Amino acid sequence: MFQRKIQLLITYCLALSFILSACAGNGAITPEAVTQEPVPATQEPAAAAQDLAGTVSFMVFGDPAELGAYQALTAAFESKYPAIKIELIHIPGQTDYRKRLAADFAAGNPADVVLINYRRYASLAAKGALEPLGDYLASSTVIQLDDFYSEATLPFTWAGKLMCIPQNISSLVVYYNKNLFDQAGLAYPKDDWSWDDFLAAALALTKDLDGDGITDQYGLGTEASLFRLAPFIWQNGSNFVDSANEPTRLILDEPLAFKATQWFVELQTKHHVVPNQEAESAEDSESRFQNGRLGMFLNSRRGVPTYREITAFDWDVAALPRGYVPAGILHADGYCMPASAAHKDLVWKFIEYANSPEGQTIVAKSGRTVPSLRSVAESPAFLDPSAKPANSRVFLDTIPFIRAVPVMETWVDIESIVGEELERAFYGNAALEEAVQAAIDRTQIYFKEETK
Repeated sequence: MFQRKIQLLITYCLALSFILSACAGNGAITPEAVTQEPVPATQEPAAAAQDLAGTVSFMVFGDPAELGAYQALTAAFESKYPAIKIELIHIPGQTDYRKRLAADFAAGNPADVVLINYRRYASLAAKGALEPLGDYLASSTVIQLDDFYSEATLPFTWAGKLMCIPQNISSLVVYYNKNLFDQAGLAYPKDDWSWDDFLAAALALTKDLDGDGITDQYGLGTEASLFRLAPFIWQNGSNFVDSANEPTRLILDEPLAFKATQWFVELQTKHHVVPNQEAESAEDSESRFQNGRLGMFLNSRRGVPTYREITAFDWDVAALPRGYVPAGILHADGYCMPASAAHKDLVWKFIEYANSPEGQTIVAKSGRTVPSLRSVAESPAFLDPSAKPANSRVFLDTIPFIRAVPVMETWVDIESIVGEELERAFYGNAALEEAVQAAIDRTQIYFKEETK
């Protein structure tokens, strides 16, 4: 009898060991599994990889230099998972990409993986057009939520669910032509430079080089948009909406917000350090910067792969000039999975890889992103002193006080309308007071729709 009990006990232990081993192989976490040898972050059980086979379509936008980053990413993924093929769909321009994205979702046939900015995914999430990714991430043995900067993941959270995995956590910075600074006898921007310092540099860099009365070289280039204006409003101790979490109206007429808006608009209308509407139409500011005829340009990290092709002059990046309150604005795109994706396990495998240390390192080396993974952001893949910009650290220094615009179904409409009115004032086609009031009046219906 005693021997029979011993045999039953041994059989039970073996069965329990088999069950726990199988669960661990499927990504389940048990107290007993904690004592096992940990799986390296970029590895997984061979059986899981062998079970996956098929094709995943992946749609991206960007210049040829940006495209190269995604080509390298997909090639590395296919090398790791030979049975899964990635169909890379490239739309060069952002505007055309958004149109294609909207049309594809409307038709019910979007790509399996799409890149969407945090300002633009809410309407899709509200319609149930996106597959929530929080549960996938929680079950991953490769990446976990705490691996990412929360400043990047929180804006992609809709109704308590993580909808997309952010690939980057960029911010607005000042790209500057070091050669033009040298020629003007200007010191390079410091981390704590002020609005006055910024304006003084822009004035010194704006020149009529041939004496014909026409400006040939401008000190600054920027688009007239709320997304460019926003950090300066925050820095001035105000906001552009009445509530960051549940906005009901624009408050661009609030004194401190209006003062910051006026300062921004007068860069063109009063100080003329920014190209006027005719000059901007003839040659946009980004092209002027690349051609060496613009001292400073406001942009996020996404321009770096293209700017690295510049050979005629040296350039670097600096933090935005500081106001009363430190503030930067979040630029983040996320890998999103449409709810209509037929093979979600394959789609997740690619999204997981793209956001693994291995995947993010590939894209970071191209210069395209400020990695959303803390470990990669602090690695030589991003902070490579031999690769431009030399001052990449500025992107990370901004993260503690970076802010996001509201995540709303109607935010795209609101931002677009404000941009139209701001542009009228920026190029002297309307008084600032008139443009601000028009922006407030025209957007009110979209705030009401959001609160229904």
